Amino acid sequence: MIRVTRELEIEEFSGDGRYLADYSVQDFTKTLGTPEDDVTNTFTARLLLLLESRPLVGEVVYRDVIEDVVDAYWRDYEDHKASFIPAFLANDILRLWRTFCINYEARTARVPADKKAKGKVKNYKLKHSRMLTCYSAILVLLAIFGREKTVSPADAVNMVLMTPTERLEWLLQQSELADAHVTIRQLLAQYEVFLKASNIGEAELVRQFQDKNVSHRYLDEAYQFGDLMFDALNQIGGRNRFHRLLVV
Repeated sequence: MIRVTRELEIEEFSGDGRYLADYSVQDFTKTLGTPEDDVTNTFTARLLLLLESRPLVGEVVYRDVIEDVVDAYWRDYEDHKASFIPAFLANDILRLWRTFCINYEARTARVPADKKAKGKVKNYKLKHSRMLTCYSAILVLLAIFGREKTVSPADAVNMVLMTPTERLEWLLQQSELADAHVTIRQLLAQYEVFLKASNIGEAELVRQFQDKNVSHRYLDEAYQFGDLMFDALNQIGGRNRFHRLLVV
């Protein structure tokens, strides 16, 4: 992995590769829904695999792994083909989002001023990139269920193979979701603003967040992004059974 990333001129692994770990597909599927899922970190690794991964090598194997993991979430599909709600996966995605939020609260220092600014930067990124990672997948699954009254394993694999922004662009191609298109375009536009603002480098962004006026403006934009995601969820969900399950 280190050799391939260097060949592709991708940034070096953080911590001299201390976070590099390997998992088999069996690791991802046998711990699904068990207490060991958190202890072995397979929960986070599996969800990131499904929500924001791309193969650098072994593309055929990658596709096989994705299909096997999706099948594990769709284990009851054969008995409910006509009305399958992807509750198992959706609950795990929501759990991942809440884990991100909890980790932010637990690990973010509030003093001194520079550490407080670093915490605000993490919050800013959490409420844009992490939110989009999780909820773009939810929106696609919700849209498919609204149209088909079921979601197949093939639908889920296609969702996985899209990037988070590609998922929003896919939603714009669905004519039955016309009522949500304005909101989705606003999400894409707001995310572009975030990418431009955060592309200046971590140190400079932390410096900017030490200015209260700039910090308030950035965090207001983050809340607006969340509001737009909430609107999209309601517009696409339309109070159907899957939408209700996501809320209660």
